[in-house]
Amino acid sequence: MNAVLYLLVALTWGSSFLFAKIGLDGLAPQQVATVRTVLGAVTLVLVLLATRRRWPREPKVWAHLLVVSVFLNAVPSSLMAWAEQTVPSGLASIYNATTPIMTMAALAVLVPSEKLRGRQVVGIVLGIVGVLVLVGPWDVIGDPAVLASIPGQVALLGMTACYGIGLAYLRRVAVTSSYDPVTLATVQLTLASGLLLLVAPAIATGPVQLDWRIVAAMVALGCVGTGLAYAWNTRLVQAWGAGRASTVTYLTPVVGVALGVLVLGERVRWNEPVGGLVVLVGIALASGVLTRRRLRPVGEGARTLAR
Repeated sequence: MNAVLYLLVALTWGSSFLFAKIGLDGLAPQQVATVRTVLGAVTLVLVLLATRRRWPREPKVWAHLLVVSVFLNAVPSSLMAWAEQTVPSGLASIYNATTPIMTMAALAVLVPSEKLRGRQVVGIVLGIVGVLVLVGPWDVIGDPAVLASIPGQVALLGMTACYGIGLAYLRRVAVTSSYDPVTLATVQLTLASGLLLLVAPAIATGPVQLDWRIVAAMVALGCVGTGLAYAWNTRLVQAWGAGRASTVTYLTPVVGVALGVLVLGERVRWNEPVGGLVVLVGIALASGVLTRRRLRPVGEGARTLAR
């Protein structure tokens, strides 16, 4: 069952970039970000009620999760939707693979105990090189389409930087919380929805043109990709540990690129998969996958996964 959930998370998160791209056919970027977040929040609230979990009552918990909701939900979803106006969905999914690199860098700053080791620094530098290969600076001058996509690619890096900061902050202030991950995720999405709805009259403007494709894409993106996938991933973390569950990051770019090519007919430049591969090697090096010892004392594996 867990293996099925693992594949579902990979397919869901990998296809989120396709669904966002389709949503942009009839909605403005900020409308896509708001709708997906609200639908995700509603879905998780229903899960919360169905499983009889209780809402946190401590103001401090809500205050901390408000910060997390800004960096993990409200801002990155807005940046992603804005970026995909000019960036192919497949390339956006490859950029999403830089999230672990951003998270390691943010942890080193926000969590004093998470100091970077030599191999992690090398891995992060390699990840930066991978990003440069992704951009393909040699094509910027000669290809107007590539040049036009640069602001969107920068926005995607801002998206993953937000994810890194949000995850680091969540580890710092919420890891000792008595509430389970599903409850915390529900609060995050609820607060993010409130923030986006608050600013929607000012920035989520523009004509709305809906058809069945756009409606179906937004329901899938919101209810499944932004809602249920949180619950599925939480179960994987509980069953397998954070380290093994996080390897889904290696599969989402494959799904995203494949769907972009097959469904939207997107063109993939040679440097995009190569750059993505360099990023993944950097992640593997920084996380210790490439330098892990074959034998460990009993219990050490659990501590490694928890990191």
